[in-house]
Formats: sequence, C-alpha cells, structure tokens
Amino acid sequence: MADVIYNSFKRDIQNGSIDLDTDTIKVALVTSSYTPDQDAHDNFDDITNEVSGTGYTAGGATLANKAVTADNTDNEGVFDADDVTWSSSTITARGAVIYKSTGTASTSKLIAYVDFGSDKTSTAGNFTIQWNAEGILNLN
Repeated sequence: MADVIYNSFKRDIQNGSIDLDTDTIKVALVTSSYTPDQDAHDNFDDITNEVSGTGYTAGGATLANKAVTADNTDNEGVFDADDVTWSSSTITARGAVIYKSTGTASTSKLIAYVDFGSDKTSTAGNFTIQWNAEGILNLN
C-alpha cells in the first residue's frame, strides 16, 4: 500500500480531476535519492531521480486492469491494478510514484508514493512490483 498520499491527490480526487477508473494511471520507479514531499509535490515534473537502465522507459509503465471497489469489512475505498513487471531489465529502485498521466509532466497529477523499504535490483531479469493484497491505495 501507499506510504505517502500526496495532498494534491486528496484535493484532485474530491474535485473530480482524477478518475482512477478511467484516467491513464502510471507507475514510475525512483532511486533512494528521491524524497517525497507530501505538501509541495503535485505534478510529475516535481519528481526527481527517476531510475534509468535497460528495460525501463522514462515515465514508467501504465497500470492495467485498474479497479476501484468498496471494502465494507474494513470500511475503505480500494484502488488496485495488476502487478507491474519490467522484463529483461537492469535497474535499481527504492520506490514507486503513482500518477495520472496526461502525457505532459507539468500536468500529470501525483497520487502516491510506495517505499520498497530498501533498494530493489534486477540484472538482465524481471523487476516486478507486486502490489499489497489489500490494494495499491486504501482510503478510509
């Protein structure tokens, strides 16, 4: 699940600027040098230290099979999608930034940051983000 939910997302989800079901939602990988700023970061052009390497394209990957559901047991709204894999990649990442992509960094709205807890590396292999069983994002 998300470790940081950007404050701008809280605003944007409420005013309808982001629709998790229908908008293009992407995930980009960042190095340990990126420090998320929940207050000041609002668009993808605020993201620094995106990874680079074999098998990774700047801007990250588009999330597939997105779903927004209600979890009545835990009283949460849940956003989830398929796990993401960068095949045959050689990269090192500390975290992932989830955002609404408009195709322009200055208007692509940030959603959340996921910290892997330590650097994760792939060497000519698969780099996979396996989302939490409870979903990518839970709002209660």
